[in-house]
Amino acid sequence: MLSIIVPCFNEEEAIPLFFEEMEKIQPLTGKNFEYIFIDDGSNDDSLKSIKRLSSVKGSKIRYISFSRNFGKEAALYAGLQASKGDLVTVMDVDLQDPPELLPQMIQMIESSDIDCVGTRRADRKGEPPIRSFFAKRFYHLINKISDTYMVDGARDYRLMTRQMVDAVMEVTEYNRFSKGIFSWVGFKTEYISFDNRERAAGETSWSFWKLFNYSIDGIINFSDAPLNIASFVGALSCVGSGVALLFIIFRALIFGDPTSGWPSMVSILLFIGGLQLLSLGIIGKYIGKIFLETKKRPIYIVKETEDKKNSLKD
Repeated sequence: MLSIIVPCFNEEEAIPLFFEEMEKIQPLTGKNFEYIFIDDGSNDDSLKSIKRLSSVKGSKIRYISFSRNFGKEAALYAGLQASKGDLVTVMDVDLQDPPELLPQMIQMIESSDIDCVGTRRADRKGEPPIRSFFAKRFYHLINKISDTYMVDGARDYRLMTRQMVDAVMEVTEYNRFSKGIFSWVGFKTEYISFDNRERAAGETSWSFWKLFNYSIDGIINFSDAPLNIASFVGALSCVGSGVALLFIIFRALIFGDPTSGWPSMVSILLFIGGLQLLSLGIIGKYIGKIFLETKKRPIYIVKETEDKKNSLKD
């Protein structure tokens, strides 16, 4: 059986289109499909759309409805927890992840010793230039400062064996960055490239600012380089301040004019203060993540499922 995990946030228009396309592909895979829709606190009628499918297709359609919006990372985690198939795939409901790749992905896993087939965009055609620029810079940076390699253009869309899914479930941290976690757990992975696609319906909820914050989370979760930079900047600032102090003392002894140069002194103090605030900000981000982890809050709270049982998951 193939478990298909589908996070949804305000996707009422895309859900029926997604299901229709997936049903066309199902006979080509030779697998029974188990759909797991995760309603991530949608404000529209996404849950009603899922329920309509569930009422017609019965046990083939499962769903988890959150009590509020917990984010895509929580939705992915919930879906992986609920999956039962020997193969599991994660897909976006907007059809930007091509369903027609599934038969090839299944064949690749079943005919070799790999545990995961990932997908990546061959290009970013149709994406705003500034978003493409920063996305490329992010992958370049994270692969320079982290031991966990992340493929440029990689999507969450991937097919995994049960063994790999179980390994991902062992990573129970609250601050999740799935692209990094999928790579961190290891297992042999091969990638398929495809041309970028537009959404089939609806509008994306991922603004530039949300993507920027998401990339910052990825850097903090998988690299301590910012902390090293803060330490280096602090040490460099200390040495620079010492040199400046000696310069001022010797100048005063030689020229006997201690009052001159106060603008440069003020500039130095402001510069050092800025470096200190920058370093404190970097350290604060890490402390904030630690603070959230120590709270042991649940990653998500379930309001409703197909069997109507409310539950709490952590």
